[in-house]
Amino acid sequence: MSRIISAFALVAALFFLPAHAGAQSLDPENTLYLDLKDGRVTIKLRPDLAPNHVERIKKLTRQGFYDGIVFHRVIDGFMAQTGDPTGTGRGGSEEPDLAAEFSSAPFSRGVLGMARAANPNSANSQFFIMYADGNWLNGQYTVWGEVVDGMAFVDNITKGEPPANPDKIIKMQVAADAG
Repeated sequence: MSRIISAFALVAALFFLPAHAGAQSLDPENTLYLDLKDGRVTIKLRPDLAPNHVERIKKLTRQGFYDGIVFHRVIDGFMAQTGDPTGTGRGGSEEPDLAAEFSSAPFSRGVLGMARAANPNSANSQFFIMYADGNWLNGQYTVWGEVVDGMAFVDNITKGEPPANPDKIIKMQVAADAG
């Protein structure tokens, strides 16, 4: 009888866990909080795929670089792009461009990738969050993270190229630094 109750308890726990329960076991040093107008997005960083890109994102985040930057290119059913302090899609940080760290990780819904120019080694500070699968990007852009909670808030980012009234990153921080 106790085995039946234990099995029932396990099944019940699996079905009734809150949606963000998995986010609690993330490494705070490799987790970002992206605060948007509608709420907080939790991002798992992927240093196993792109260690140099993850370090760049964390460095710029810790400098407050992303706070207040607009989403300048937001295509419904594709992706939301940000990270350009000029808001034009042509700007970047004062850091040097990064060499590509392409992997076999697929560009699926919620994945974060680095934007770049035609040169594969031109990623700097701009990044995008996928709204849907984009397999044609696989092996062509660097995957450096994935949304683990709050994707509904990303879905609400104002669309446009550029949006007439673009949404901004309110604050972005490394979870280890969050107070």
